[in-house]
Order: sequence, then structure tokens, then C-alpha cells
Amino acid sequence: MEELKYPIGKFQFGGISAVERKERVEAIRNLPSELNQAIAGLTEQQLDTPYREGGWTVRIVVHHIADASIVFYTRSKTALTEDVPGTVGFSDQEWVKLADSKGAPKSSLLMLEGLHVRWSAILDAMKPEDFERKYTHFARGEEAVDFLLAYAAWHGKHHTAHITQLRKRMGW
Repeated sequence: MEELKYPIGKFQFGGISAVERKERVEAIRNLPSELNQAIAGLTEQQLDTPYREGGWTVRIVVHHIADASIVFYTRSKTALTEDVPGTVGFSDQEWVKLADSKGAPKSSLLMLEGLHVRWSAILDAMKPEDFERKYTHFARGEEAVDFLLAYAAWHGKHHTAHITQLRKRMGW
């Protein structure tokens, strides 16, 4: 069950090197394309299949990734433009219950494409010291943009793997 819940392992952060930073920026840049490939050709029934027992459906996972990306992008911009700003949290369990998480994943994929182009442009233009800028997470306290970058990159790969592993198990 743990492997189904965390197909690429749990998130761990112990700092980040310049090479790892570039890899994570690339992961953010490539997420929309990789997610689009992960759901390509799925039927409505397949989109409404949970990736594990008690887990979200593929459809909800796609919408959740878009929701999270909006929040991560906003945290990045806020940290770069304010001194240790507080950030707004979101209840992912409640957000996925809203009407926009019931529709076609295409809307979230389109949103992700534009959002990640803009986010990547910001990340590409940042200096090393910009990644050290801090924000205050509503639950965890003060964090650096480097932490957010690492988490966001892991988060996209984590949820995309939920879908690709489901496809593999189901023979889709």
C-alpha cells in the first residue's frame, strides 16, 4: 500500500545543489507535458478510476496538480517580492470536492501549460541568492524558495507517477 501511495518515495529535503536546482526547474517546466502524456487516450471511466483503494481518481489528481501549482507559483512570486511573507494554505481535500474538480482535465492541463511557462521564466531568471529568500508557510513556519522548488518538483512527479503506475497495473 505504501508503494501505491508514494510511488517515487516520500518527499525528503536536505538542501539543494546548483545541479539539483536545475533539475527541479526542468521538472517544473516539463510537468504539463508529462502529465498530458500520462493521461493521453484515457476514457471517462479510466479518468474516474482511483489510483489506489481510498485514493483520488485520475481526474481529481490532474485537477489537484493544477490547484497545487497555482499555490506554489503564488508562494514563489510572493517570496521574491516581499520580505518573509505569510502564505495562504489550501485544504486539498476540500478543494477537490468543488465543481471545478469534476470537469474535464483539459481545463487544468491548459492552465498548467501557461502557468508553468510563466513560473519557469521566473525560475530561469533567478539568482542563487533568490532561492534563499524566505516565506512563512501557514503550518510549517519559515521556508526558503529552494524548499518550495524541491517540493513542487517532487509533488508533480509524485502525482504523475500515481497515474502512470495505475496505467501500468491496469494494462492501459
